[in-house]
Amino acid sequence: MTPDAHKVLIYATWRGLLLVFDEPDFPEIELQVPGGTMEPGESPEEAARREFSEETGLTPPDTLTQFATQDYRYAKGNREICHRRHHFHVALEGEHRQTWLHHELTPDSGGAPIRFRFFWLSPTEAVTRLGYGMQEGLDFFRCWRDCPAPRV
Repeated sequence: MTPDAHKVLIYATWRGLLLVFDEPDFPEIELQVPGGTMEPGESPEEAARREFSEETGLTPPDTLTQFATQDYRYAKGNREICHRRHHFHVALEGEHRQTWLHHELTPDSGGAPIRFRFFWLSPTEAVTRLGYGMQEGLDFFRCWRDCPAPRV
């Protein structure tokens, strides 16, 4: 099946935790990792850098590691949609807030900015709480999930 869209997902880790977000104004939206749609002519890495900055307000480190590409299928109405997902890992260093709010100023759907609330989850929590099939990406880099978190 030809993908309907190419997406990037960024699995950012810090001190053994995974960066996730929810949308406080839309509580029905499931937890996600940063990511979004690739623009025409954009490489997966360029899209990952852009989306990470736009969604989190953070500058990505120099190294983004692409660790998997997979097709994600879901039903929308009476149609099957296919997104080709390019998964990236970003290891963050230094100090970071435990939680923060940031506005996505250019949402894929257009319209007004969307408010995101970012926070960190343990590997065990991430596997059970991420939505939209994003937890499947965690299987591709097991060491992060299986290794004990460092003491903070």
